Amino acid sequence: MILVTGATGNVGTEVVKQLAGAGHKVRALVRDKKDGVKLGTVELAIGDFENLDSLGAAMRGIDTMYQLAPFTPALVAHETNLLDAAKKAGVKRIVKHSVMGAEYESITLGKWHRQIEKKLEASGIAWTHIRPTGFMSNALQWVGSIKAQGAVYYPAGDGKLALVDARDIASCAVVALTQPGHEGKAYAVTGPEALTTQQQCDILGKAIGKSIKYVDVPDSAAKESMVGMGMPAQLVDILLEYTNLVRAGQADQVTDAIPRLTGKPGRTFEAWCRENAAAFK
Repeated sequence: MILVTGATGNVGTEVVKQLAGAGHKVRALVRDKKDGVKLGTVELAIGDFENLDSLGAAMRGIDTMYQLAPFTPALVAHETNLLDAAKKAGVKRIVKHSVMGAEYESITLGKWHRQIEKKLEASGIAWTHIRPTGFMSNALQWVGSIKAQGAVYYPAGDGKLALVDARDIASCAVVALTQPGHEGKAYAVTGPEALTTQQQCDILGKAIGKSIKYVDVPDSAAKESMVGMGMPAQLVDILLEYTNLVRAGQADQVTDAIPRLTGKPGRTFEAWCRENAAAFK
């Protein structure tokens, strides 16, 4: 039995679906039963990252876990609770959802994930780290400005990023969860090409039949906008650390993890845009 935490997010949902589709026994950790409706007929465990009793109950009979906690200020505490509950329950293998570059601990998000990676590595549990880059689906955050103004406002300059499809991240995770030979390894998971934000706008514009202008905005304007939309200031600052890496050309790495693990090429941003064009029209 494999437990998937963060099971209703972009990647977690795909991990659950792909595991179940391949015939594996899956249990999905969700906060509320209604949250698990979209996961199909898999077994649900109702729990909360801050409720250790619920985590312990979710892990009864579990051999392997995909450890994924949402991006919140409590990420380290929540993942520590998951790891403590897993050790107590006798979980034998954990595949941790991390972030690309965590090993360098150069930005706050990387430091948070590396802190948990180190705890996992010292736990005695067999481990694998999946470290994805930015998601293609993050472009959906541009829907409003594209519809209203035909523009994307983003603070990344001419820096490139090898965006990755959440389905491909999940496919790599499923391999690590179900096949031997991945213990003690970390995989940086990227899409097949590094693109600037302007290139992303050009590709998306072609898919929807509309010219999209990219406006490189300063951090202060980006922060004001994101805070205005309700995002906590602490998380905004952390995201801006990441976009500063992109702007500086330090996030343009392209890896072969997807074809190496799955035997298939990673999906392109062009293909993602064609699939999701309706959302922008």
